[in-house]
Amino acid sequence: MKRIIVDFKKLTPEILSLLVEKYPDGYDDHHIIYFKNARNENIEAVEVKTEDTIYLVKVSSSLVNSMANFDEDDYDENELNEPIVDLPDKSAMKD
Repeated sequence: MKRIIVDFKKLTPEILSLLVEKYPDGYDDHHIIYFKNARNENIEAVEVKTEDTIYLVKVSSSLVNSMANFDEDDYDENELNEPIVDLPDKSAMKD
């Protein structure tokens, strides 16, 4: 099984959907995994699994906001694997 560390900037709607499903009321301190990365930096992350991959998503205030505001219906199926920060702002497109 692959293990991937994901920063908020690389988070896809698919992974975010899995996080919201696993932590519908948000995550607590007991959900957070603490470890050091290759540069010996302290990292805090929450875990979410697919059939073949374990994602460790770095904890940040941006992640909390994204989880709180996420609605899978806002994304087309072809956008689910694209990083969220690279997608156009949906509110700007409604003009």
